Amino acid sequence: MKKDIKFMKITKKLLKQLPKTDLHVHLDGSMRINTILELAEKWKIDLPSTDPEKLRKKIIGEKANDLGEYLEGFDITLKVLQNEEGLHRGAYELAEDAAEENIRYTEIRFCPLLHTEEGLSLTTVSNAVLDGLAQAEKDFGIRTGVIFSGMRNMSPEISLRLASLATTYKNKGVVGFDLAGQEYNFPAKEHRTAFDLALKNNLNITIHAGEAYGSESIHQAIHYCGAHRIGHGTRLIEDGDLLNYVNDHRIPIEICLKSNIDTHTVSSYKEHPFPIFYDLGLRVTLNTDNRLVSNTNMTEEFMTAHKEFNFDYKKIKNLIINGFKSSFLPYRDKSLILSKILDEIEEIEKEYKSSNEKIDYEDKL
Repeated sequence: MKKDIKFMKITKKLLKQLPKTDLHVHLDGSMRINTILELAEKWKIDLPSTDPEKLRKKIIGEKANDLGEYLEGFDITLKVLQNEEGLHRGAYELAEDAAEENIRYTEIRFCPLLHTEEGLSLTTVSNAVLDGLAQAEKDFGIRTGVIFSGMRNMSPEISLRLASLATTYKNKGVVGFDLAGQEYNFPAKEHRTAFDLALKNNLNITIHAGEAYGSESIHQAIHYCGAHRIGHGTRLIEDGDLLNYVNDHRIPIEICLKSNIDTHTVSSYKEHPFPIFYDLGLRVTLNTDNRLVSNTNMTEEFMTAHKEFNFDYKKIKNLIINGFKSSFLPYRDKSLILSKILDEIEEIEKEYKSSNEKIDYEDKL
């Protein structure tokens, strides 16, 4: 009797082996602690601590009371991302860390304006990140894309300026435009002019919405700002009609499980709408959000889906496919990379089917 791949044993080793995407990850939330310390020492930058573990505790947002407190860790990481070396290295190492766990395509987002405090121009900031990612692509055989982020707490005029910058870098590594930051009391519709410009230039749109505010925020992101994807989107569960619209129009949701716990977007995994979204057929994807600040990676995110929501191999595979389908890659590139990773997944499945017992993926990570 043929073995059903649905019952493949889920372990970290298997999840790490499977090809994946990460479509929602912030550059300034995903640095290495040692890199922060080394850059701070070289550039004479004051940090709250020079002890790696103490500094990690200052940055990691696991004890935050809300999104605002969670974002405080970024004040530290941004200090070492104010020069070309830091930006290039941070981008390169983020891509390297992704490649190490077989993430084949990553979309890295950041707000260029936040990296100009020491006098760098917006183009210098952008080029440093893009150059770092281009080098990583060559070194590790992966694909990356950049998403420029406007900030809700900044003026609409600044968002328009950043959207213009994003359109300038379209087809040069930038694949989309985003709106991030504090959601409550900072409605997306106030930045509509920026998104009008991005859409007129055929730029992809993803917006943080439904994380710290209700479904109305998601409504604005889609119907005022033309979002093609929604970042987080947990509060979509509050509006069944909008949920059906998102589902019918196949608007992907960028789920970040660990981050949602850290920011108290949900009180517990038990309360997270992620499995409901999946069962209803929404195109949900799993993502890290911030590898450092949320102390996570893609392998851990998938393991959480398995442990907390009982996702079996078949569901894990569907989530992986959703990630590639939801990417901002050009259609032809998307089709080619999806075809390639499906072949790789098939080989993993063949290994399971041809074995006498379940594959013994020893969990030694």
